[in-house]
Amino acid sequence: MDKRIKKEELIITNKQLVFQNEEKEKRAAELAIANTELAYQNEEKEKRAAELVIANTELAYQNEEKEKRAAELIIANEELAYQNKEKEKRAAELVIANKELLFQNEEKEKRAAELVIANKELLFQNEEKEKRAAELVIANKELLFQNEEKEKRAAELVIANKELLFQNEEKEKRAIELIIANRELAFQNLEKEERAEELDFANKKLAFKNQERRIQTAELNIANRELIFQNEEKEERAAELIIANAELKKAEEYQKEYINGLEKMMFMTSHKVRQPVANILGLSILLEQEINSPEELKVSINYIRQSALILDTFTEELTLFIFNLGEKGKNKIKCK
Repeated sequence: MDKRIKKEELIITNKQLVFQNEEKEKRAAELAIANTELAYQNEEKEKRAAELVIANTELAYQNEEKEKRAAELIIANEELAYQNKEKEKRAAELVIANKELLFQNEEKEKRAAELVIANKELLFQNEEKEKRAAELVIANKELLFQNEEKEKRAAELVIANKELLFQNEEKEKRAIELIIANRELAFQNLEKEERAEELDFANKKLAFKNQERRIQTAELNIANRELIFQNEEKEERAAELIIANAELKKAEEYQKEYINGLEKMMFMTSHKVRQPVANILGLSILLEQEINSPEELKVSINYIRQSALILDTFTEELTLFIFNLGEKGKNKIKCK
């Protein structure tokens, strides 16, 4: 009995060992798979690390480039600051010129407002002329003897009135054409009066309509004269604006010449004055320290005299330059 029990226990233990070995083999297979995955992940990490190293070197190079750019920007900002100071000086001078321009622009706006009012009046008169032209077309259709001629004249009047809205330059030409047309209408009205004596009651009606047309043509002549007067006013205003613009251009030219003169004067004082003054100062130091004989003293005094003469000639040139600059300004003002 004991042997059977032991055999059964051995069988059970063998089965357990077999089961455990199978489990171990499964675990070993899983570990092998896990190890391959870890090896693959390690390879990926190494690749990522290599890419990061390359990226870091590129970042370091870019940072060096950025530092260079920052140094260049600092230099550029210093230059911009100096230029901004110069621009502020120019801006202060321009403010004065802009104030004058603002005053002149206000005057121009007033002139423009007057022109707008005149244009509105012209539009109203043109509407009245179109109404009158429509009445003339209706009256001309009623005429039996000269329908074709009257239709042509009415069409010319309608076209002329429409062109007056947007072609101010051709108003004088159209006014001349209207005067010629009005003379022809007056001549035709005279002929109609002669024919009215021979015609019956219908011709009397036509004579009455001709009288109305005469009144309308007279009104058109008055309107045309007003248009001519308004065009002359506009031409005078335009001439005044041209003169004002010319004066502005002269003022700008004088301002540029004056600024150039100041810059030349600054250059002359900074270069031509500096050299003789430096020579005199250097010679004065030599006189105090290193003069040992009368001959050296004479030579030093001679150099000082030459520097003083150079300085004297430059002061004469500077006074002459300032005088000429002032005379240019006075001449410009007289020309204005």
